[in-house]
Amino acid sequence: MEAITETLEQEIQALTAQLTGDMFKDMDIKDQIHNLTMKLKGVKPMDSSIDCVGCGS
Repeated sequence: MEAITETLEQEIQALTAQLTGDMFKDMDIKDQIHNLTMKLKGVKPMDSSIDCVGCGS
């Protein structure tokens, strides 16, 4: 489990390094970071009783 956490954190760091500051260019990267963060923290949408289809969390 620790290896998975470490891998997710490394992916988030790599994506964060790619951010340009341009909201439109960064939109996809920020979405990927959000999805990985949700997986890392084990978070689901509040109104969801099933797994999130969009990100797989």
